[in-house]
Amino acid sequence: MFLDKLIDFPKNKFIVLIIIVAFILGVFISQYFMAPIEAELKSSTGYGVIEFEFAWTSEQINRIFIAWGSEGKKKEAFVTYIDFIFIPCYSLFMAGSILLVIRNLEGRVQEIGLVMTILPFIAGIFDVIENINLLLMLSDDGFIWSLSPFIASLCATIKFSLIFIAIIFFIVALIIGIIKKFK
Repeated sequence: MFLDKLIDFPKNKFIVLIIIVAFILGVFISQYFMAPIEAELKSSTGYGVIEFEFAWTSEQINRIFIAWGSEGKKKEAFVTYIDFIFIPCYSLFMAGSILLVIRNLEGRVQEIGLVMTILPFIAGIFDVIENINLLLMLSDDGFIWSLSPFIASLCATIKFSLIFIAIIFFIVALIIGIIKKFK
C-alpha cells in the first residue's frame, strides 16, 4: 500500500512542527476571525454557520438570509472565505496527530491508522465543495433555489462524519498506544 511510506517519512520532528503550526494558525483563525462573527450573527439573528451549513432546503436558507440581511451575508461570506485557510489547518493537524500515534503501533491497528490519516483531507475536500455552494448562495440569490442548499448540507454531513471517525480512531489508537507502553 502506498500509505506504508508514512510509517517512516516524514520524520517525527517535521510532523510535530506541522502539527504545532497548523494548531496555532487554526486557533488564531478560528478565534480572531470566525468565532466573533459567528457569535455576532448567532446572538443577533439566531442563525450561525452551523444552521447555514445544515439548512438543507431553499426555504430554510431564505429564512436565514432574511434574518441576516445583506450585512450578515457579507460577514458570513468573509468567514466562508477564511474557512478555505482553516481547512488545511485542521486537515494537517488531525492527519499529523494520527500519524504520530500510529507510528508506535503495529499490525492491523497501524494499517487502519494509515487509512485514517487521509480522512481529514477527504473531509477537507467535502468542506471545499460545501464552501463553494455556500458562497454561490451568498453571492447570488438564484442559487438559493438550486441544489446548492442540499449539496452544501450533504457535504457538511460527510465532512463532520469523517472528522468524527478520525477523532474516535485517534482516541482509540492513543489508548492502545498508552496501554502498549505500560505493558
